[in-house]
Amino acid sequence: MLRIDEAWPTMTQHKRPTTLFRLAIFTTLAILVASGQRNTALAQANDGPWWKHAVIYEIYPRSFQDSDGDGIGDLNGITQRLDYLQSLGVDALWLSPIYPSPQVDFGYDISDYKSIDPAYGTLADFDRLVAEAKKRNIRIIMDMVMNHTSDKHKWFLESASSKTNPKRDWYIWRDGKPGGTPPNNPPNNWTSVFGHSAWQYDPKTGQYYYHRFYPQQPDLNWRNPEVEKAMFESVRFWLDRGVAGFRLDAIPTLFEDPKLHDAKVLEGTNAYGDQNQDTSLYDNLPEVHDVMRRLRAMVDKYPGDRVLIGETYLPNIQELDKWYGSTKHNELQLPMDMLVGFTNKLDANLIRQRIEDADTKVSGNQPLFVFDNHDNIRSWDRYGDGSHNEAIAKLIATLLFTSRSTALMYYGEELGMVTTQPKRKEDVKDPIGITGWPREKGRDGERTPMQWDDSNNAGFSTASSTWLPVAADYTAKNVKAEEGDPNSLLNWHKQLIAMRKNNPTLRDGKMEMLDRNNPSVLSYVRAGVAGQPAVVVALNFTAEPQTITLDPRTAGVSGDTVHTLLTNASSLDQQSSLADITLPPYASWIGSLK
Repeated sequence: MLRIDEAWPTMTQHKRPTTLFRLAIFTTLAILVASGQRNTALAQANDGPWWKHAVIYEIYPRSFQDSDGDGIGDLNGITQRLDYLQSLGVDALWLSPIYPSPQVDFGYDISDYKSIDPAYGTLADFDRLVAEAKKRNIRIIMDMVMNHTSDKHKWFLESASSKTNPKRDWYIWRDGKPGGTPPNNPPNNWTSVFGHSAWQYDPKTGQYYYHRFYPQQPDLNWRNPEVEKAMFESVRFWLDRGVAGFRLDAIPTLFEDPKLHDAKVLEGTNAYGDQNQDTSLYDNLPEVHDVMRRLRAMVDKYPGDRVLIGETYLPNIQELDKWYGSTKHNELQLPMDMLVGFTNKLDANLIRQRIEDADTKVSGNQPLFVFDNHDNIRSWDRYGDGSHNEAIAKLIATLLFTSRSTALMYYGEELGMVTTQPKRKEDVKDPIGITGWPREKGRDGERTPMQWDDSNNAGFSTASSTWLPVAADYTAKNVKAEEGDPNSLLNWHKQLIAMRKNNPTLRDGKMEMLDRNNPSVLSYVRAGVAGQPAVVVALNFTAEPQTITLDPRTAGVSGDTVHTLLTNASSLDQQSSLADITLPPYASWIGSLK
């Protein structure tokens, strides 16, 4: 809600394999991984709950696969593509909202929490998706919006009908400031995330209602226990239907200052021309943690390690720790760590520090790293330099899948899909872009249809036109083309995910930074577990070659020779020493210690 070159393991006893032979080897490995087979060492690893080592793949259903030719993706389309997702190696699918909705915010304005929007299918289609995914060892995670509903939800329609309606207090209604004239005297100066006042005047009842997001998304009043009761019932509906958990949208925004004090005004203006504000009166208030503890207690009663994931844009690691429940571990299992993936610059010192914070300052809880989602410009564009984008994308993927974290990725990330923003205001679908144009162009650019092949509409739809146009590069950048290229970004992702699944060290090994003062190269070691060797990772964050010497003994790990497991730099295929390792620009290298 809130906004590559060579890539194959070295074979020391044989000549370098041909491209087709390498592809055959990799395909065999991917099939073994996808079918759930694990080596003996992995079986001995302390896996913990399924989500601890999961690769979670976000799908924006409107844009993934259209099965009925209407230009909009749907549930049956996702089911059709499960074999691809299995071959990629993902463990769970997070679906952005598929509930009935007026689609003002494309599903994040929910009008019924217990059904499926007809544009996406039916409850029967959903049940089939869950069942088919389960056959492939893939779980389904729903997106749950608890902060607000649609203004077309029956709760709000009742609430807005009169001041005396029993559901009036389910939302936040207030009189305007004294001395002013509606609709120009809102209760305070709070602004919406999506621009302008956070208060909407209702002439029928003569009061304003609060909306942290669009006016069509009125905030629920979580100080009313009836709201919690009703929302928890909605959660149970989907848990009973077999979902593996929930991603909780905009969850820090549940509570507001009950006295509605004016927010402190800060310097500057936002994309909509509003004065910037201190958000501490309506974001991340302490009361939200009481709700999270109660929600966690309810979810924990279900079998199968159901998981709660939070959309948690937070200012520092200390605040993130609170969302786990700190040492009590009784709130979210996986609040999203946005501090690592959204630095938006390849700064080795900064990212090193933030990874270490996530590793050591969240009370022993499991980090969840994310670099891409449906609300932000794709990482390809945020981190790319225009010349080395594919190498940088491989570097980010290496960091995501070899660090000690659960991994969250976004559809098309594995292909290097780019942000394709509208060029004219009249082409914008996202209301954010309509309101903020041209300074804010909206989020359409990161939501374009999935690129499956080089056919019409990239294989996404047979419609004459799709809800958003397909990106222009689809003829070269698509699943079919990249599956056949052993050096593609897609196959790089497959190799990394397969390695993560099969190597106990990359799953459970303690993570320690190496060469800590290097401003250009991020290096770390994962300590060996289950009798397996330690793994060393080195990532060149610059456009210049960098030569490093690594000493894992500084991290308490023994070993002075190394065997390359994976690299996109052919010059490192035969690397056997930890001394004088020369990394080409933006190179990624993973080695196994001996």
